[in-house]
Amino acid sequence: MTNKDFFAALADLEKEKGIPQQVFLEALENALVSACKKQYSEAVGAVDIKLNPERGTIDFFKVKTVVSEVVDRDSEISLAEAQTIKKSYKLGDKVTEKFVPKDFSRIAAQTAKQVILQKLNETERDAAVNEFSDKEGELLVGVIRKIDAKNVYIELGKGQVEGLMLPSDQVPGEKYNVNDKIKVFVKKVKSGFRGAQVLVSRAAPGLVRKLFEEEVPEIKQGTVVIKEVSREAGARTKIAIYSEDARVDAIGACVGNKGARVNAIVEELKGEKIDIIPWSENPLEFIAKALSPAKVISVTQLDGENTAMAVVPDDKLSLAIGKDGQNARLAVRLTGWKIDVKSESAAAKIGVEVQKEADGELNADNAEE
Repeated sequence: MTNKDFFAALADLEKEKGIPQQVFLEALENALVSACKKQYSEAVGAVDIKLNPERGTIDFFKVKTVVSEVVDRDSEISLAEAQTIKKSYKLGDKVTEKFVPKDFSRIAAQTAKQVILQKLNETERDAAVNEFSDKEGELLVGVIRKIDAKNVYIELGKGQVEGLMLPSDQVPGEKYNVNDKIKVFVKKVKSGFRGAQVLVSRAAPGLVRKLFEEEVPEIKQGTVVIKEVSREAGARTKIAIYSEDARVDAIGACVGNKGARVNAIVEELKGEKIDIIPWSENPLEFIAKALSPAKVISVTQLDGENTAMAVVPDDKLSLAIGKDGQNARLAVRLTGWKIDVKSESAAAKIGVEVQKEADGELNADNAEE
């Protein structure tokens, strides 16, 4: 069968889409074999098909196995008969005989169309996945295209990739509206049945980290480093920062002139509170700072791995613990330590000697405020 127009169309697809013609040919050969078997399985047995783009031909072959005794004439041939075709044939060899199937043009055309469309979709999907595969952990801007009972669907890139925001990645209290532009944190990129799917989040701590990197040049340059982020989305975030250059004020860089930088981030997070904590390599000092905005009198390491007691003034206990324990909980996540927060009077009752600050600093085994 000759079909030069068909092969010319494949060549055009290769130029237009950048998909090698061989990709289509291999898939099409397999699909045509399957279609031919369905149509002619009883009449011709096993079938092989070869596509030759140089000659513009599609050749069909009956395939028979050389056996000592023929049971199925459609799929088997005796050794004696096979050797009349070619003397070198031996048992177990495959003998092919070209044939022209009747009325197969329509089936071939339909099969070719299905294969080409499928390959185009697969290739576009793979290209989209490859484009976004290095976007994990990044901040992207998308447009909300659909909202159902649970999920929010966001158009990313040039529209060929869908971002999916699950309920666990949505911020309590945030309103999402179709056609709104939205900044999202990319959690994972995967290939799905409908194409590349990107799992995105507004609730991940990584979103806050990326917003600071975007807003604060000193962070992007590496002068100021984000050490840790702990977050309860929609309510409060604690971010620990450190300056690699003693001449650069890490907190000042993050806050910005008249609070411009941090306020821009708070606005993006719809009013979420942000505590900017100076990181310290001394874990007890770090714990004291992490309990901000509460004032901490002392921090002492207790028996057990990464466990400490933080003592605060009686009137600051509720502030240190926070509503429903939130402030203390975020401090625990930020520092990686278990923290037992006690008021000064409660500490005294259990025999804990609290050393007061001297010259604005805490003593040896205590944390600096």
